Amino acid sequence: MKNNLTFWVSIGSTYTYLTALRLKKFKEDNDIDIRFKIINIRWIMKKMDNVPFPPSKSSKVNYMWKDIQRRAKIYQIPIPKIPAPYPLKYFDEANLYALVALEEGWFVQYLESTYRYWFLEGIPAGSDENIKLTCTANNIDFQSLKDKSSSEKVINEYKNNTQIAYEFGIFGVPSFSVNENLFWGDDRLNDIIHFKEELNLV
Repeated sequence: MKNNLTFWVSIGSTYTYLTALRLKKFKEDNDIDIRFKIINIRWIMKKMDNVPFPPSKSSKVNYMWKDIQRRAKIYQIPIPKIPAPYPLKYFDEANLYALVALEEGWFVQYLESTYRYWFLEGIPAGSDENIKLTCTANNIDFQSLKDKSSSEKVINEYKNNTQIAYEFGIFGVPSFSVNENLFWGDDRLNDIIHFKEELNLV
């Protein structure tokens, strides 16, 4: 029996920019079915007493931005303007919108569009301005998306996904898993291909 690749996503993660802009091509090139789990990584990190890039550690924060720029150049995707607005003010909103996009079948497009506007134009993901632009780019009705994102069903799914991620052992994003095998970090997306046969991926 073939296995699925799960992509644990939390919009608000800076390094996920690198995944967001490569995901469509990755899917096309490798013909791998991906399941998406959209989670609240902030909640998990608080439970673990983990603040990855606090303002008090400016040298680490500066390194992060430079590192993302370097890796964007390696991947031949647009190099972000730094620093992008961070931490993300509309964190939960961005992820609740993502859940609706996933249900409606346009999550990959949502992920790329919202990160493009955030990292390339400085318009924070989850903000009305970002989401309106994202909707326009993908022919989606903004008000309908906004209304659906605040439904009890979507909010509960967000909470449930987060609890599942915490119990599974997710401690950061982007993360990828196949059964019990966990790969943490954007660069691990490439590693998965090397283990495709061993992992018996679809």
